[in-house]
Parts: sequence; structure tokens; C-alpha cells
Amino acid sequence: MSYKDTLLMPKTEFPMRGNLPNREPEMQQKWENEAIYEKVQERTKGRPLFVLHDGPPYANGDLHMGHALNKILKDFIVRYKSMAGFHAPYVPGWDTHGLPIEVALTKKKKINRKDIPVPEFREMCKQYALEQLDNQRTQFKQLGVRGDWDNPYITLNPSFEAQQIRVFGEMAKAGYIYKGKKPVYWSPSSESALAEAEIEYHDKKSPSIYVAFDVTNGNGVLNGDEKFVIWTTTPWTIPANLAIAVHPELDYVVVSTDQGNFVIAEDLLEEVAEKAEWHEYSIRSRHKGKDLEYAKAQHPLYDRESLIILGDHVTTESGTGCVHTAPGHGEEDYWIGKAYGLDALCPVDEKGVFTEEAPGFAGEFYDKANKSITEQLNENGALLKLEFMTHSYPHDWRTKKPTIFRATSQWFASVSDFRNDLLDAIENVSWHPHWGETRMYNMVRDREDWCISRQRVWGVPIPVFYAENGEAIITDETIEHVSDLFREHGSNIWFEREANDLLPESFTHPGSPNGNFTKETDIMDVWFDSGSTHQGVLQEREDLDRPADLYLEGSDQYRGWFNSSLTTAVAITGKSPYKGILSHGFTLDGDGRKMSKSLGNVMVPSKIMKQLGADILRLWVASSDYGADVRVSNEILKQVSEVYRKIRNTMRFVLGNLHDFDPSVHRVAEKDLEEVDRYMLIRLQETVAKVRKAYDNYEFSTIYHTINNFCTVDLSSFYLDFAKDVLYIEKQDSHRRRSIQTVYHEIVVSLTQLLSPILAHTADELWQHVPGVEAENVQLTDMPDARHVVGEEETKAKWQQLMAIREDVLKALEAARDDKVIGKSLEAHVTIVPKDEQTRDLLESIDHLHQYLIVSEASVVDHYDAAKAYDHVSVAVDRHEGETCKRCWVSSHSVGQHSDYPDLCDRCADVLSS
Repeated sequence: MSYKDTLLMPKTEFPMRGNLPNREPEMQQKWENEAIYEKVQERTKGRPLFVLHDGPPYANGDLHMGHALNKILKDFIVRYKSMAGFHAPYVPGWDTHGLPIEVALTKKKKINRKDIPVPEFREMCKQYALEQLDNQRTQFKQLGVRGDWDNPYITLNPSFEAQQIRVFGEMAKAGYIYKGKKPVYWSPSSESALAEAEIEYHDKKSPSIYVAFDVTNGNGVLNGDEKFVIWTTTPWTIPANLAIAVHPELDYVVVSTDQGNFVIAEDLLEEVAEKAEWHEYSIRSRHKGKDLEYAKAQHPLYDRESLIILGDHVTTESGTGCVHTAPGHGEEDYWIGKAYGLDALCPVDEKGVFTEEAPGFAGEFYDKANKSITEQLNENGALLKLEFMTHSYPHDWRTKKPTIFRATSQWFASVSDFRNDLLDAIENVSWHPHWGETRMYNMVRDREDWCISRQRVWGVPIPVFYAENGEAIITDETIEHVSDLFREHGSNIWFEREANDLLPESFTHPGSPNGNFTKETDIMDVWFDSGSTHQGVLQEREDLDRPADLYLEGSDQYRGWFNSSLTTAVAITGKSPYKGILSHGFTLDGDGRKMSKSLGNVMVPSKIMKQLGADILRLWVASSDYGADVRVSNEILKQVSEVYRKIRNTMRFVLGNLHDFDPSVHRVAEKDLEEVDRYMLIRLQETVAKVRKAYDNYEFSTIYHTINNFCTVDLSSFYLDFAKDVLYIEKQDSHRRRSIQTVYHEIVVSLTQLLSPILAHTADELWQHVPGVEAENVQLTDMPDARHVVGEEETKAKWQQLMAIREDVLKALEAARDDKVIGKSLEAHVTIVPKDEQTRDLLESIDHLHQYLIVSEASVVDHYDAAKAYDHVSVAVDRHEGETCKRCWVSSHSVGQHSDYPDLCDRCADVLSS
């Protein structure tokens, strides 16, 4: 006779396999059809507002793993907040201006922007950006990220551009905007100025030269037969040399050699002598640097003199102590040159090509000119040494090509004028991780003025007019008018109309007696675009507010969006645009290497989702210590998939055993629960508390490990394991069975809610199978709150001790299996010898002890010779002498005692008889 049909086996439509790549798109479409984002917002309306402001990704190209990490982290937080008592709208955004889109059009569509009218080219840029935006939006939605995707903010939208103009105007009104000619980072490959945030460093091989400048005027200190020695790794800047800087307090020596007499810092004498191959030399005289001020030396290429000046920036760490100074090609050179009245000579044009101001080298690209300049120095007898060195050098972060310092006329934001306000604002922000505050503070403290102008066309124009006398015009009236024009027509109108047609009607200015005006042709740095989102988005939209509660981006944004947003917001409001900053690291391969096509180690989200599903990607993010760099590989994703499988199968088992449970009818009151069930309820509350705290602190890896451990250790290895003997075997309406189901129900509801922000698709799917829930979707519920359970302290203490004893028994059972005493644990009869009276009392107070140990019988005795001592008890394992029940598989002496069911134990016979 088969008793399979008499068992109350679990029944559920929740499938064992997730089949995520196929099911997730269906669920995402369902969310869209049901307007789940709008329903969540409607449900939480009136609650305290929580704004996570989305930093705009650049609208170009497919998503990479960094995008996935960032957007999924944001989704965790927003989904959690909407289930934790907050109203948490999420408005995604895109950065749509800038050089990469111009480059993409010229390369992919073979367009020469200089052959096309600017408005037409800008319209092409706009269409390309919107195409890229749509592509990225689709991929973000495939990640399961919930947001207002139909109404994102886009930096090319007229309303946004209008607000950006107002930000510029307010900064100008406060006196923070000025135009000046000084060296800035310049990208010949982009033909534009760059900000520090657009610079990245890569190794570059450069010539290293030592050059002699003949003294022409010793200023009463030098005889005139000496030569100053400079060292540089940029020979191309020698044509722009106007001075040589020395430190006022350093000791300088005149060194006599067989090659002549040379002036260098005494501390560097041996090093320079070795480089210049001075085999014999002697010190002729010593002088303080300040004594050499206003001496002059002959330029080694041209018929002009270089002035000897003083500078505290001069060191003896390397070089000669005599610093080549070209005010048009260096920040420090510029400022010290300005102090001595030197021009910012810059004989290099926007393409990096020498102009006629560098006779002999006009038309040469600066980098190629290194060779010809060095050769000319050698011909002139000025070159003492040439070698090559590899060093870290600034590159354009978009084109990946070297930059130069080049003095040009640019628009700047004077950070120095409100630096203290910025530093004060930083101290009032909550930083995660904490070192972010120090990093940002140091960046702002050391930051130079921000070059905000760019010599491109795809961007927001700098709204400045010029009078006939050249005076720049920025007034409340002009700013207001341009802002209104942009809001109505978009910024393309700036390039479609003449200056006079862009000014307010009947506008006059003393500098234009004839009523003629011109307009600025430069555009704003794209960081000014994204840095204005606090105004163009948080203030513009009714569903958001400034300051945002949180900005969350990669750690590179301390010098990027975090920085530009802080700068513009403090400049116009005096306050930070964000209350908190949360940053994450970069994504690397499994070996900790940067992903690159050349290494063949690139992983992309779209491929992972097609193979494994978005929820595996989301669980990987949750498992990561995102504060540092995050690794991802097929092996890592395989491990994450195993954890997912464990969680899914645990929930499937719990759901299956609720197939006949109606919580409104069958729920057992907490005070009436079986003691073991109350203990598991306590463990659930502890899990809820720990997970809720982790969510509040953005510690998602803690959630990952906590829920995994609860499913693996508390549930699978204990509660679900022993409970099968009750759920399958006992009468359907038995108290013990309904007690377990009551706790099972709370477990599955609570875990589904706790998992919902992370496993968005799986939690939604689970919810559809949970009996007795009212909400149509788990996203429309609140997180469970941890609560105290009846008799919590006593129950917890008792069952924690039993769990420790159980570990001892499990060790004994494992040893018995190894010794072939038993096969399955249900073949065992264990004898337990307590080590003290308290342990004996505890064991004897536990009904059904054998079930919790998964054995057929458990005896508690005072002494048993064969028992082996463990940590808490001594244990002996013997093979049970009874027969195996054909229904419950427990060995029992009662098998065969019931005439109607001769092959069942008395418990099973009783169940079937009734």
C-alpha cells in the first residue's frame, strides 16, 4: 500500500526555476501597463518627502556595469523609502550636451560640423542625444529600476536651459563671473578649454632637457660670463619663455666647468653635474636667490631677454632650482609673471599648432615641435642634456589625448570669492563614506577658479552681450529676457538670431551709442549644465524639492557633479543642494583589473540580463561592498546565483506549505503558538530589525548576508527541515500544523517585503502567491516593523541553548554516519547526557525533542558509558531497533500494532483513522 496520497505535501504554482530572462520583461510590461510608479506615488502622497536626486548619465552609448551599479543602488533606496514611511519620487535625468555627441556625429555620420550652419548642426546633435537617451532608458528599465521614465529631466529641454541661464545670471549678479586671459587646461584634440573635472592622468613619454641661458645682465651680482640652467619636460614651451624663477632663500652657486660657468641651486649640483657630464667642476661663488632678482639672460632661441624673478614655488626636489617660466603655459607661471608685469605669451593656437609668434616653428604641432626645438637648442649650443622619461600627464577625459596649458580669453567662476561658504556647507552634509567629507573639503580648499567657457557649439550659450566699446553686458534685464526666450524656443535661438534680436526691445547701453551689439559665441562647460540641476530640476518640478536628501554617484564625482552642484548652489543660495552624499567605487573584473576591450574582460549588463536575469544583477549589487571598487565575473555571478536559488527555493517551500492556509481563518494567536514557532517568530523579528537598520544605513551587503543566513541556517537547516514531519504527517487542522503555518505566513510576507527593493521581480512574483494579502503588489505595501513577541526573553534564551545542544547532536550523528552506524538520521536513536541539572531540565521540558533533532527517538539520561562528550552535552548514537513507518519514515516500536495499518506507526495510524 502507498501512503503518498495521504501526506499533506506542499502545493504551489510558484515555480522552482525563476526563468528570469523571460519572465522579467513580462513583469516590467505589467508594471508599465498598471502604472505602478504612479500608484506608489499616489499611495505615499502626504508622507514626509525623500528626494534622491539622480545624477545625469551622459546620453551616449550602451550601459556599462558602472551604470548598472549606480542605478540599481538608487533603486534599492527609493523602493525602500517608499515602503518605509516616505514619499519618494524618482526622476531620472540625462546630460545631453557636450563634445562626445559632436564627435559621435562627425565620426559615425561623417558630418563636418564646420560645413553646416550652427543651428542645423545643433539640431542634429539634439536628435542624436534623444536617440541615445531612448536606448539607455530602455536598458535602465530592463534593470527593474522604477521611476518617472515618461517625464525625465533632460539638460537640453528649454525649461532646464532657462533655469541654467538664471543660475549663471545670479552668479554674475553676485560678482562671481568674470572674463580673463590666463592659462587653462586646453585640449587640442577637442579645440576647447577644459575644467579640472574633465582631466584624467595617464603615463606619457616626454623629452627631458637641460638648457643653458647666457647671462646678459648680472645686476651687479654676476659677472656676465655665466649661464642659468633650467630643466623642462616640455621643450615646446621654450619659445614662450619670458623668465627664470629662483627661490629667494635657496643657496645658488656659480659652478666653473670645462663647458663654462653655470648657475644652479647648490642642493642640486651633484645631480646636474652627473646629467651634464661635468667630470670636473668647482664652485666659484655662492648667492642667495633673492640676490639674483632682476638679472637677465639671453633667450636661447630668440633675440630677447628672460628676466630672473623670485618664486616660492621653486623647490630642490628635481631639476636645477632655476625654473623655466612661460606665463602663457602654466598656472604658477602666469601668476608669478603677472606680479612682474610679464605678458601671458601663448604662441600656440586652438589646434595646438604654433603661430607666427614662435618664429621658426609656425605651423608645427606643439608635440612634434619638441624635436625641432630641441635640435635648434643644440645647434645654438644651449642644450646640455637630452633624455626621455615616462611620467603621469593630464589628458582630455573624452578624447584620451594629452592636454596643454594655454593662455586664452575665457569666462571663469571665481570660486575663491566664496570658498569659505563652500567649506562651511561641506561640514553640514552627511557623508557616506565618512572620508568623502575630507576629500571634498580638500578639493574645494585647493581649487582654482572654474573655467566655465567652451569653444564648441553643442551646449548652452553663455548669455553675454558686448557693447560697441567691447564692454560685456550681463544685467538682470538681459538674463531675464534670454531665460524667457530659451524657455519658449530653446537655446538654439541664440544661434539663429542676431544679438540685437536677442536683447529686450528698445534696449540701450552707454557703450553702444549706435545701438549695435554682438554676442558671446562660447558655450558653458557641461559641468555647469549638470551642476545646475538643483535649480533646473529640484526647484523646477513640483514633485521635488531643494535641498535633496541624497546624491548618489561614483567616487569620481567628488571632482565632478558633487563639486559643480555644490559650487553653483552655494553661489546662489548660500547652501548645499544636498543633505547627504553617498558614493560608490568602480566596477572591475574578477581579478581587480579595469575592464577594457583590449583585455577582453568587459562584461555588459544587457548580456548578463539575457543569460541570468536582472534580479541576479541586482543581487550582485546588494552583495557588494560598493564603498570600494566592486568586482564582477562569471564566477562571482555564479555564486550570487546560488544564493538566489537558495532564497527562491526556501520561499517556494514556505509558500507550498501554505496552500491550505487562510490567515483570516487559520491564524493562531501569538500567545497560543507552539514554543518553537514563537522562537522562530523571534528570529524573524531580529532579522527584520537588522535588515531595516541596514537599509537605513545603506548597508546592502548586510541585508544580503542576513537574509541568506536566515534562509540557510534558521529556515532550511532547522525550521523547514523538522517542520516537514508536522506539516506533511499531522492532521490538516492540527494545532501544531496551523501554528507552524501561522509563522510561515508571517515569514513569507515579511521576507517578500524586505526583499522587494533588491529582488524587485522575484518579490513581485512571490506576492502573487501569498494567501490572504490585500495589496495587489508588494510595492504597494510598507516594510514590516520588528516587534516584541510574547515571552520573548525566556523563549529566546531557552531555544538558543537548545540550538547549541542540537549542534552537538548533529556532530555526533555525522560521526555515526561516517562509522556506518546509521545512514539517514531518522535511523538513529540518540542518547543525551546533560552536563548539569539546568541542561537536563531544559531538555526534559521540550516536547517532541526527537523531531527537532531529526531522529526517530531521543532519550535524556544521567549516565551512558558510550556517550561522547561535546561542548554542551555528551551524546551516543545507536541504530534504532524499531521498524520504519511506511508513511512518516520514522523508526518506531509501534509499527505493526494497529490492525488496520500494520505497516504504520501509531501516530500515522491515528491520523488516518480519524
